Amino acid sequence: MIIMNENQIGKIVVDCALNLHKELGPGLLETVYEVLLSHELELKGLEVKRQVQIPIEYHGIKFNEGFRADIVVNDKVILELKSIEAVTPAHKKQVITYLKLTGCKLGYLLNFGESLMKDGITRLINGEIH
Repeated sequence: MIIMNENQIGKIVVDCALNLHKELGPGLLETVYEVLLSHELELKGLEVKRQVQIPIEYHGIKFNEGFRADIVVNDKVILELKSIEAVTPAHKKQVITYLKLTGCKLGYLLNFGESLMKDGITRLINGEIH
C-alpha cells in the first residue's frame, strides 16, 4: 500500500469517480458503482474495503451494528455512494456522523445519479461541507 495523505487519496477518488461516470453514465445501481469504483481505486494502488462495519460506542456500550461504510480507502477516507436524483441534507449529515464515529478526517458523498458527476461530489471534512 502506498502511503498517502487524505488529500492525495481524495484526488484519486474524484478522478476515478469522474471517469467511471463518464464511461457508464448515471442510473445504475449503487452496488455497480461501488464494485467498479473499488476496482479502479485498487488499480491505482489504494487499499479498499467495501461494506465496512463500523461499531458505535455510547456510554460504555458498543454496538457492532452501527453502520456500514460503503467504501473505506487506506483506512483514512470514507466514501458514501448514492445513485439517486438528488442528495439531501440528511445524506450529508450521515457522512459527517461517519467521520465523527471513525475519527477519519475526510469523506465523500458521491451521487452517481447526477447528469454530471461533478455536480454529484460532496467533500466533507471534520463535519464541514465543502
